[in-house]
Amino acid sequence: MRFRKEAEEDYSLQLTPLVDVIFLLLIFFMVSTAFIDFTRRLDIQLPEAKAAQVVEKVKSFVIEMGVDKKIHLNGILVTMESLEAKIKSEMKTAARGSAIIKADKRLPYGNVVKVLGIVKDAKIRDIGIAVH
Repeated sequence: MRFRKEAEEDYSLQLTPLVDVIFLLLIFFMVSTAFIDFTRRLDIQLPEAKAAQVVEKVKSFVIEMGVDKKIHLNGILVTMESLEAKIKSEMKTAARGSAIIKADKRLPYGNVVKVLGIVKDAKIRDIGIAVH
């Protein structure tokens, strides 16, 4: 009578999936170290110079105009008359200014032109009109 030998269970580690995981971790760490900014860790005090450039103050304005003819300057409700005064008073402390006008497309064209004139009269040369 012949006896069949039972197959032994394989208790060895499968190395192929482990090697895949190691390579993925290696790639992750290699890519993530490229985004570290090492210059921020240095405490540097820069010297002063006579010919140093002064950074200009730039004041930015966001003017929103709704179809109900309400005007918001940087989120604050203003009238057409007070818009000019507020922009000019804020431009006194700034060297340059920029403005973005967000006007509803159903708004009459003349109202947008009035606001453009107010912004241009306040010596703001960087003017943009937001579109969708």
